[in-house]
This record gives sequence, structure tokens and C-alpha cells, in this order.
Amino acid sequence: MAEPERTAAHVVADEIASAGGWIGFDRFMALALYTPGLGYYTRGAGQFGTMPAGVKGGGGDFVTAPELSPLYGRALAVQVADALEASDTDEVWEFGAGTGALAAQLLGALGERVRRYTIVDLSGTLRARQAETLAAFGDRVRWAESLPETLQGVVVGNEVLDAMPVRLLARVQGAWFERGVVDDGRGGFAWSDRPTDQRPPVEIAGPHDYLTEIHPQGRAFVATLGDRLARGAVFLIDYGFPEAEYYHPQRHMGTVMCHREHRADSDPLVDVGVKDITAHVDFTDVAVAAQDAGLELLGYASQAHFLYNCGFGQMLDTLTPAQRGLPLHLVNEHEMGELFKVIALGRGLPADWMPVGFAHGDRSHRL
Repeated sequence: MAEPERTAAHVVADEIASAGGWIGFDRFMALALYTPGLGYYTRGAGQFGTMPAGVKGGGGDFVTAPELSPLYGRALAVQVADALEASDTDEVWEFGAGTGALAAQLLGALGERVRRYTIVDLSGTLRARQAETLAAFGDRVRWAESLPETLQGVVVGNEVLDAMPVRLLARVQGAWFERGVVDDGRGGFAWSDRPTDQRPPVEIAGPHDYLTEIHPQGRAFVATLGDRLARGAVFLIDYGFPEAEYYHPQRHMGTVMCHREHRADSDPLVDVGVKDITAHVDFTDVAVAAQDAGLELLGYASQAHFLYNCGFGQMLDTLTPAQRGLPLHLVNEHEMGELFKVIALGRGLPADWMPVGFAHGDRSHRL
């Protein structure tokens, strides 16, 4: 009898066994998403699409801003150009470039202002798709698996932080535990709590049971940027909240969510490697990690404010009413406009420089 095809779930099961029967959720999430050839982002399936698979013109599990409308990249390019000029640099670095759509939009809008565009992506299959999308830009585009010792220019990360593994902390009957994963004995997985000294960054009011996340890998990513960036700016765009909202007593079920075929669910322990697993971003944590690494906080705003500051409204005016439907998803308050935020970090920039994307509506004081 032929051996069953190996999956990410098999890798997780082996890891649990070798670790003595329990692994933290951050390790589980890393294996489910990034196991070479088997993880969600490395297995070669089409994760990105504007409609579910089976719908005409559809495909994929979720849609990101660049796939919704090229106006997203055109507006972001206004900010990138502003930062390139302020830093007197000509390089752009993008983390987690997905299909390459954002890179194509930025390169198309910025033209020769960008001498080199470097993509850092862990997925070989996505790199192949990016290369196809960006073939017209020739050797101005390159790929890297890690950062050099020093870099300068503008760094962009669209929906990168939400895909970084998180640790789960659970307060149960007043005691804190780290929530991890075990083999359930039936070919699947189950939750299991272990006592821990780890705590959320703020006290959670009330006696009720409470589940939340902390973000050591996100902090490490920001720390690495702080260690390597000699001169330039960093723009990270993602969904999330400042600390006071992230750890609100009423947000007692945490923010971990899964996505498959444009449907969301809250159980990451099933369909391992077949669906996306994400967590919202604690932007206060990002800002603190940046300042600890010697980076300056340049701005923090909703995606809607940021895009409008970058000329999104004037771009919309060039479209017919029928063409405005998808772009408006990017800025409508009840859609991506408020849930998504933009945070800007930098080093070696003029003291009086204000990034154009934060000219109005900056919320840095709320972090």
C-alpha cells in the first residue's frame, strides 16, 4: 500500500511528538504556514483572489489591497517617492510581496526613481509568481531570503505582521497559561494549557476568562529592521489596534482567525496547511519595539486617512461611478479604511520632515 501523502499536519504531529507532547501555538502556526512545500504560504496554491474559487473570475482564499485596486499602489507610491526624496535613496524593499501586484504598481508609478526593488519572501512558489508578474521590470527587481547587514531606502510591508506567528495566553479562573497544541489521539489536534510567567503588556481588568496573543516574532522583525536600517523609512500596513483596544477587557476571545475561500473561521487546528491563520497587530507593540531598536516613530494613521493624504480622492475622481466600487473598499470606514492602519518608522531623515501620508489624521498619540 502506498504511503499517504505527507502534509503540514504530519509535520506538526511529528514536532509535537519530538517535543514531548506539546508545542506552543507560535510553533504550530509557523509550521502550518511556512513548512517548505507543505505550509499554507509555501505549497503553491493560489491564496490570493478577488472572489472564491468556483466563482467566475475568482480563485483564492482572501484578497489584499493591491488585488482590489491599482489605486492602492499608486497612492502608496506617492508616499514612497516622498520618503525616497527625504532619505536621498533609490532603493525599495518589500516584505511578503504576495502575487507581486503591489511591486508592479509601485514600480509602474515610480519609474526610474527606483534603481533597485528587492523582495524578501519565504515562499519559493510565490517568488515564481512574482517573477512572472514583474518580468517587464527586468533586473531592477531582485529577490533575497534575508536582509543584508545594512540597508538604506524605503521598506514596505503590506499584511506582513498579521502572518507572523503569535503566542496565545489564556487566563482561566484567574491563573495565566500559555495555550499550546497537543495530539488529540484521533489523528487531529487539541488545545492544552501550561502555566506561564508570561503576561499581556497591560493588566486585563475583571475576573473573567480571557484569551489573547503576544507578538514576540513581530517584535523581533521590527528589531531586525532597526538593526539593519542605516537611513530611510519603513511603512507597515495591516489590520489591528493600539494596545488599549487590542487588550480591551471585552476582547476576551483574542484575534486569531483563519481564512479559506473568502470565509473566516476561528479554529486553526483543522485543515492545517490548507487555510490561512492570522492575528491582528498590536501597533503599540510595534512602536515600542521600533523605539527600543533606535527607530523614530514617524506616523500612525488609519488606511483611509493615509490614502486620502496621498491623493486617493483625486484618483477616485478620474473613475466612473461604476469603477469606484472596489477602490472604495480600501477607504470605507466599515471595511478596510478603519480596521487597517499604517505605521511609519525611520532613521537618518530630516528632523522637520513629515511623511505626506500623515499630514492629516495622525494618531501617534493614541499608541
